[in-house]
Amino acid sequence: MHSLEVQGLCKSYAGQMALRDVSFAVTAGQVMAICGENGAGKSTLMNLLSGNRQPDSGTILVDGTVVRIASPQDAFTLGIQTVYQELSLLPTLSVTENLLLGRLPMRGWRIDWPEAHRRANEALARLGFGDIDVRGRVGALSVAYQQMVEIAKALSQQGSVLVLDEPTAVLTERESRALFAQIDRIRAAGGIVLYISHRLEEVIEIADRIVVLKDGELIDHMTREQATLDRVVRGMVGRELKDIYPVRPRHPGATLMRVRKLCGTRFENVSFDVREGEILGFFGLVGSGRTDLMRALFGADRRGRGEVLLHDVPFAPKDPGAAIAAGLALVTEERKHDGLLLDCDVLDNGSLASLKRFTRGGVLDNRSRRRTVADKVAQMSIRPSGLERKLRAFSGGNQQKVVLAKWLLVPGLKLLILDEPTRGVDVGTKSEIYRLIAELAASGVAILLVSSELPEILGLSDRIGVMREGSLVTCIERQRSTEQQIFGLAAGLANDTPTTLST
Repeated sequence: MHSLEVQGLCKSYAGQMALRDVSFAVTAGQVMAICGENGAGKSTLMNLLSGNRQPDSGTILVDGTVVRIASPQDAFTLGIQTVYQELSLLPTLSVTENLLLGRLPMRGWRIDWPEAHRRANEALARLGFGDIDVRGRVGALSVAYQQMVEIAKALSQQGSVLVLDEPTAVLTERESRALFAQIDRIRAAGGIVLYISHRLEEVIEIADRIVVLKDGELIDHMTREQATLDRVVRGMVGRELKDIYPVRPRHPGATLMRVRKLCGTRFENVSFDVREGEILGFFGLVGSGRTDLMRALFGADRRGRGEVLLHDVPFAPKDPGAAIAAGLALVTEERKHDGLLLDCDVLDNGSLASLKRFTRGGVLDNRSRRRTVADKVAQMSIRPSGLERKLRAFSGGNQQKVVLAKWLLVPGLKLLILDEPTRGVDVGTKSEIYRLIAELAASGVAILLVSSELPEILGLSDRIGVMREGSLVTCIERQRSTEQQIFGLAAGLANDTPTTLST
């Protein structure tokens, strides 16, 4: 394929315009980034190109010829491969089966498994992900590893156009660099990459051209040489976004939780303290054990030996319900799998963790529940605001706000665990979430923040814990930290500094 062009694409849902007269062209050997806030029309555009939806009007041209992409199979035939932000893997099948689905090599009438595993290993190794067990079940992998498999699957099919939707949202710098190297190879070979990401620094770095969508319309189009962070942000949100990380008083109170030599799935001998009103950030590469540690603290995963004290009292929740009763909340890494009920409405999702609050004598007080959830929806600017709207119809950023609202309605919140809280959300929504995190900390809530974005960790945290291969290698003051130092410690490229349990 030498060129891909869209002319006057329009698409509406239930009378609301999702795309309005969008036109652009991209040629062989180019990377085009598509930027915009959640709800700007990026996902709709991607669905039209991948054949999941058809436009109301407008045309799509390949090499100057009008084509009709009526199904994903049509897109595949045209050489358009799509990697979705929401994973499309089959969790009960192995990594090899997912990578080569429909293309498994045969020896006579039998699957040639040695050859299949070799091809799968080769596809992952090209991306620098050769440590994944291709015989293992995909559902047992972390979200980040599943993302790697998803990317490798698309790249192994060798299409002419690769559409990437938030591919680095759960990847750290090292994994992202491996992906960028592969994108450079595709560009050099004459392929086309459409790159959707809220990480604007990487967009400006890798894209040849950038288009900005706002409210379904294409409002800016620039080359790499013309692009600046301020220009892209101004196009997305209609204003310059300065001081994205809020200034807040940093005066932690008494120690809330003490963790001593805790062991569990994929981590061991982890020790740290966190104080009331403190934001303790956790950074580590994929497989470092960050998420496993947080789930164990919340009672979602079984833990082994070690001790946890909450207000100096032994704390070992047997399940998340016990953790919630003690004042803990967990915003999970993957909101659509274990954070939300997508086919339920805002009212049910928002009150899911706090139903006891609205129960009187065993009867649900629905009037109080509606009023409380509606107030929180308005406070957090969740759009659209209708309580009866199903979560599946919301943008990723607004879904994430509903997840946060769900936990903020739990009475007696003491410790909030945030695992990738801004994954896949736009820069404007990030700013709102950062402000909310700062307000919670200022009110005395302790926060454990897990993020793959080093600027986010450095911008929000009071102290930073660095994890590597299941161990907490250090816990240091933010003021004494740099991106290079934190990443070096996480990757084993720098000398460990003494672990500090408390300040």
